[in-house]
Amino acid sequence: LTRREFALLQALMERVGRIVRREAIETSLYGPDNAVSTSALEVLVHSLRRKLSPGAIQTVRGFGYMVPREPT
Repeated sequence: LTRREFALLQALMERVGRIVRREAIETSLYGPDNAVSTSALEVLVHSLRRKLSPGAIQTVRGFGYMVPREPT
């Protein structure tokens, strides 16, 4: 995993079964003052899903992402 993929996975695994808001993830990965394109996080999630499994990270539309307690 890349450094950012690992940081994303860590942020999600610290809150298994709970939704992690996009804004919180972006701040954690890129810093509070860093302007990031809206697709940067989506690309990172896609890359991480390919390395894990498609059901390992779920998108919660309008909120963010989550790792379910039982992967699908």
